[in-house]
Amino acid sequence: MRALVTLEILRERADGTFEFMPMGALLRSDADYSLRSWAILYGKHLSHCIKTGESARRLFSSHNLFEDLEGDQQEAAIFNQAMLESTRLSADGVAQAYDFLGMKRIVDVGGGYGRLMEAILKANPKVRGIVFDLAHATEKGRLYFQEIGLADRCEFVSGSFFESVPSGANAYVLKSVIHNWNDERAGVILQRCAQAMASGGKLILVERIVPQRLESSTAHRTIALMDLNMLVMLGARERTEDEYRALLSSAGLRLTRIIPAEFQHHRGRPFVMFLTSATAAAPAFRGK
Repeated sequence: MRALVTLEILRERADGTFEFMPMGALLRSDADYSLRSWAILYGKHLSHCIKTGESARRLFSSHNLFEDLEGDQQEAAIFNQAMLESTRLSADGVAQAYDFLGMKRIVDVGGGYGRLMEAILKANPKVRGIVFDLAHATEKGRLYFQEIGLADRCEFVSGSFFESVPSGANAYVLKSVIHNWNDERAGVILQRCAQAMASGGKLILVERIVPQRLESSTAHRTIALMDLNMLVMLGARERTEDEYRALLSSAGLRLTRIIPAEFQHHRGRPFVMFLTSATAAAPAFRGK
């Protein structure tokens, strides 16, 4: 429904209900130039996802995307390289937006080949890092860090973040990880991080944040379509600030700050992403 608002098919009323815009009337079966059947034909997999909350992959496979990657080296390499390319657009912005000063060790959970950790280490010469991910990512990441001369400051550790993550670090960074999972599975990941955090440690999420009320704009359309993409591909979702606050709370964490970051531009438009900082001890507040 939110995505249809950004496409000017629906309008959200003040009471939170929705009504058709002129273009949306074409989805009615009694419209003069109805396109209802075309929408049903092309949206049948989306309909399954919306009704069940499952990814479209469940129609054809019992495995999720990440389980399939573990058994397919070629697809895993393509996926990890794609993640490196997208992270390249935001890594420097993350390293500059958050103050890592005084931290000794940082863990990048689900960090792939380590592109984000590379930016953090270069911006903070006294910091040491751990990149934690599945073996198909960490093997090549280790080689990459040898090539760029940072191997002595960063370990690559393989494992599942549903079971445990490396313990005792000052900060745990998860970029574009939590939006890959439904609330139940995302909650488990956050719990494992909370259990591993040192006293006074921080958890930093790098994610898009869905506005409380969407409008027909390029920025809102981008995030709404990404939300649909996460649903269809993974049975997952983008989240609002309140939804992140509740999810963090369920894992024993408190949201402390939401920080907008400057990222590389794409076709003249900045990416809309934020750093969400959480801690197990500090009182909750919102700041810039």
